[in-house]
Parts: sequence; C-alpha cells; structure tokens
Amino acid sequence: MSAHAPAAPDRERVISAGATPMGGRIRSVSLILAVLGLATFAYGAATGNSRAWHAFHFNWLFFTVASSAGVMFAAAQRITTARWSRGVVRLLDGMVSFLPFAWIGLVLMVLAGREHLYPWWNSLASLPHEKQVYLGHSFFTIRSIAVFTVIAILQLWYVWNAVRLDVGISPEAGSSWAAGLRARMRSAFGEERRELHSTHSIQGKITVWMAIIWGFGWIVLAWDQSMTLDPMFFSTMYGWQVFMGGWLVALMALSGLVRFWRNRLGAEDLITETHFHDIGKLCFAFVAFWGYITFAQYLVIWYGNVPEETHFIRQRLIGAWTPFTVAVGMLAFVVPFFGLLSVKAKLYSPTMLLFAACGALGIYLQRYIEVYPSVYGSVSNAPFGFWEIAVTLGFLGVWGFCYTAFMDAFPKFATLLLTSPYRDEVQVPVDPKTMEPLPAHE
Repeated sequence: MSAHAPAAPDRERVISAGATPMGGRIRSVSLILAVLGLATFAYGAATGNSRAWHAFHFNWLFFTVASSAGVMFAAAQRITTARWSRGVVRLLDGMVSFLPFAWIGLVLMVLAGREHLYPWWNSLASLPHEKQVYLGHSFFTIRSIAVFTVIAILQLWYVWNAVRLDVGISPEAGSSWAAGLRARMRSAFGEERRELHSTHSIQGKITVWMAIIWGFGWIVLAWDQSMTLDPMFFSTMYGWQVFMGGWLVALMALSGLVRFWRNRLGAEDLITETHFHDIGKLCFAFVAFWGYITFAQYLVIWYGNVPEETHFIRQRLIGAWTPFTVAVGMLAFVVPFFGLLSVKAKLYSPTMLLFAACGALGIYLQRYIEVYPSVYGSVSNAPFGFWEIAVTLGFLGVWGFCYTAFMDAFPKFATLLLTSPYRDEVQVPVDPKTMEPLPAHE
C-alpha cells in the first residue's frame, strides 16, 4: 500500500450511511410519471399511432445506452483497479436496474412495433441484396435481442458480484423486495480476505469480456436501432458516436448523483470535493472526445461527398431539423466544453449541474434527430410535442423508480473496498485459493 494512501473510514460509519433509506417521495413521483407516460404510450400503440412508437424508440436509445454505459464505466474501475472511485462507484452500479425494463422494451419494439419503427420493414425487397440479407426479418430480430441480452446478463452478473461483497459484511437492511436476493448473497459468504480476492478474480474475467462485448455489441445495436432507419446510409464511426454519447450522459448523471447522495446521506466525509473535481474532469474529457468523433464523422462524409452518406447529414441541416441539430452541437459540446475549462466550475454545484444538464439534453436531442428525420424525411414542422414529452416523462419515471428501488435495497457504498484492511491487496493479484501473489505475467 502506498504511504500516501488515505486511512480507511470506519466500517460502522459507512454501513450506517449506506443504510439510510431514500424515502418515498422521489419514488412515488417516479412511479406516477412512469404509469402516466407508459399508459400514454400504450394507448398510442393500441390505436396504431406511429408517433408513440417513435417517441418510445428514441427514448429507449437515450436511457438504455446511458444506463449500460454507466455500468461499463463502473466495470472499468475494476479493470484499472481504481481507488479514487470507491466512494462513488455504487452510484453507477445502480444503473443496471434499468436494463431488465430496457430488455422488455427492445423485445416489444422488434416484435410488436417493427412495422411502425423500421421504415424498411415492409419494403425489404426494394433494397440491395446485401442489405436484404443483413436486415432480413429473422436475422435482424434475433441479432438485436441476442446482442442486448448478452450485454445485460454480463452487466447484471458483474453488479451482483460487486454488491455481494458489501451485503456479506453488512447487517440485514434494505427494501423487503430484495430480502431474498440479499439472503442468497450471504448464503455462501466466507472469510473476508478470501472473498475479496476471489470476487476480484471473478470480476476481472467478467469485465474483460464485458468491455469487448459491450463495445462491439453497442456498435451493432446502434446500426440496427438507429443507423439502418435510413437503410442507404452507413458510417463506420456511427456506433462509436452513439455509445460514447451514452457514456457522456452517464458521467453527467454521475456528477449530479454524487451531489444528491452526499447531501441525502450526510456523507461529506465519504463523497468529497475531490470526487466532484475528478468526475468534472472526466465530463470535460469526454465532452471533448464526443466532439472529436462527431466532427470526425462529419468531416469524412463532407470531403468524401458520397451521396449515400451526405444525404443523411444534409437532411439534418435543412428545414425543420436545423434548430435541433444546432442545439445538439451547442448543448452537448460548446457550452459544457468552454464551461468546464475552470476548476471552480467543476466544484461549484450550480455550474456543474448546469453544464451536466446541457450535455445530457444535447445527447437527448441527438437521439431524437438520429431517429425522426430518417422516419419523417423533410417536414415543415418537426414532430416534437405531446407524444415525445409524455413518453420521455414515462421513461424518466421508470428509470427513477428502478434506480431508487435498487439503491434502497442494497448498500449505497462499496463498503468492503472502502473499509477492509485488505482493500489494497487487490492491486497485486493473488491466487484466491492459496492467497499467494501471482507471477507478474499472469
């Protein structure tokens, strides 16, 4: 352990802070929004209203990519054996709670909403042979569901192992709906040091596969659920731009969540201003990276001047879509990039939350213009109104309900990694059976 490593916080203090219930108001509001929003969507879907399906589609992309990216960022902390994030990483783990709903939503889209959502579904024979093969109905359906299923299972498995460590060393507490899950986590929990190393080893295997499958899988899902809505357009950078947009939203959300939970739990000693600064720097870095890949994709299309590519960009820069496209660039890049240049803007909550909200709203509008221009083409008035707002509030309610249910059911801090006297042994891998250090090449 480094001589400069901070002392471990008191375990009882961490357990008591993490066991503080969230309270019912936020969950109640989330549930109301979820019920009203999804009921609105269900009415639209039942009456054959395609707008309801399109609103569901772009919201599915926004919330699902961001939630999955949040879990992937938490897993990246394990890959790098990061110590700075131990006080806040559980706030990202909680995003996994949205993925079961997202899986149901995807199945619903590809099985029930396909004729509303995918413009090529009933005109596949008019496409070139290669696209007919790739977008073949059975191949498309199986591919989309299978890829997302694998991603979701890996992420749920990873979070299960992460949470199990903390449940195993904590007294029984949390929402009653998860009592059975907590009991299963404790059932075979052994000696703390051995559990730490064996879980660290298991997570190492999960996270490496998750990183590979997550990156490739979301590229495929971005193609299937976004790019191919315009079947004649293709870009090799498209998938990267989609999932890195979700990555950026996850970090922007984290910047707000750390402040919320710090105040809610009275955890100023566990979630510090150093965390605020580190997360702010990450937000700034990935704003710059998102801007880079977005402009790089545009630049290649611009100087290539190939009609199959340029029509996609042109359509979003003319007519009723222009204000949305400009808003994406301003909100997702210009405002947060220049706003987060200073240290104080990252530490001062009002400015950080303002820039985080701008970034998240910018990516939300990007998801909108990924979907709607490809479906509606050139229009005099962009279709953004009741259906889009109602379904968005429904998704926000579902996300909030799932997240708060998870956070009230399990420890809100990575208690073992924060408090264990063996916590920094994971920096040097050992054989979990013999507890002997592994050779460097292993």
